[in-house]
Amino acid sequence: MATPRPGGRFARALVLRGDGDPLGCLPTIELGLPWWQETGDLLAALKQRFDLDAVVLRLLGASAARFEPGAEVTYAVEALGDLPSRLPLAPCEGIALGDDADPLRMPWARVGGVAAAVAWADRELAALGRRRTGPAEQMRSWNLSLLVRLATDAGTVWLKQVPPFLRHESSVIARVREFGAAVPDLLASDPGASLALLDDVPGEDTYFPNEYLTIRMVESLVVLQRRMTACRDAILAAGAPDWSGATVMREASRLVTREDVRAELEPGEQEALEELISNLGAKLDALHECGLQDTLVHGDFHPGNHRFDGHRLVLLDWGDSGVGHPLLDMTAFIERVPLDRLDRVRAAWLNAWRNAYPYADVSRAAMLIRSIAALRQALIYRRFLDGIEASERIYHAGDPATWLRRAIRAGDR
Repeated sequence: MATPRPGGRFARALVLRGDGDPLGCLPTIELGLPWWQETGDLLAALKQRFDLDAVVLRLLGASAARFEPGAEVTYAVEALGDLPSRLPLAPCEGIALGDDADPLRMPWARVGGVAAAVAWADRELAALGRRRTGPAEQMRSWNLSLLVRLATDAGTVWLKQVPPFLRHESSVIARVREFGAAVPDLLASDPGASLALLDDVPGEDTYFPNEYLTIRMVESLVVLQRRMTACRDAILAAGAPDWSGATVMREASRLVTREDVRAELEPGEQEALEELISNLGAKLDALHECGLQDTLVHGDFHPGNHRFDGHRLVLLDWGDSGVGHPLLDMTAFIERVPLDRLDRVRAAWLNAWRNAYPYADVSRAAMLIRSIAALRQALIYRRFLDGIEASERIYHAGDPATWLRRAIRAGDR
């Protein structure tokens, strides 16, 4: 599920009993993957070293102010079943569990939350005539998702639970599938609880695709967006956010007046941002005049969110999807394309839209969208920070300011 990188991380586990009482911290474990949200490696190490069966509830703290490889990270873990004898627990100094009544705490971050999600999945599997054939394997837990792998008598399935502000994901997956998109098979969902059960997608994650596959990703998205142009209301009705020009204008104007946002910017950056916002209405009008219509936006469109089995290319992770200008998906994707093929991939993207709308000024739209796309990213990360509990905000700390600075630079160009 993760791409190994040098550095790894050092993990410390604060063990909780099933009633929520803290028992103490286990000795620090060195893990090979740097990603703080990964849980499979930590749980395997706890089982191997201490014979402890557990699930990860949430992040409690880290030695770094933002994500970086090599950091020491402390997790709250819930012990399952009987505790092993002579578990080497010690007091956890400087670590706070926080208030379990925190309304921003995710369901899976509470004691019993992972078990409740798995129980839901078991009921849905039974309704489908399938049964689980092995233990639930928790692969990821952080403020944006719980991800659990389940082995069944008909193959692997994935249990996913997301925050309330991403609960439209399963509804959008179901909708775009009706329009021919290659997406994971949605076996069951409970949008009210933000739960989904997804069939396994064969193949490999495509973080480093060749040029042919890169262009195929782009052209597949453009085909889908063209088909979905007439379905904007249905996507919004599914709960997806509205990223139309009027919404971006309104929300960005509010964002730049927030003291917590302004505090992360230098005075000169604040002034430049205010100037950008003052000109945003005219820029949005110019973008509209370029001739492309609002449609489905994936929101996190990058190569690594695809899986490829040699034939079929499947687009994953629809939690950031919404409705807005189609080229909002272009900026982040293009940034991940190697320089030696960048011009050809960009040209393929623009040509795909030119073929669909011969009278549209696609090149100008691609230039105008840069600062708007960066503002949208800043809004998304601020939404994350506003919707998650304090201890897990570290995952996105500083991201709104980073994207606001990029919006300023894009506006200057």
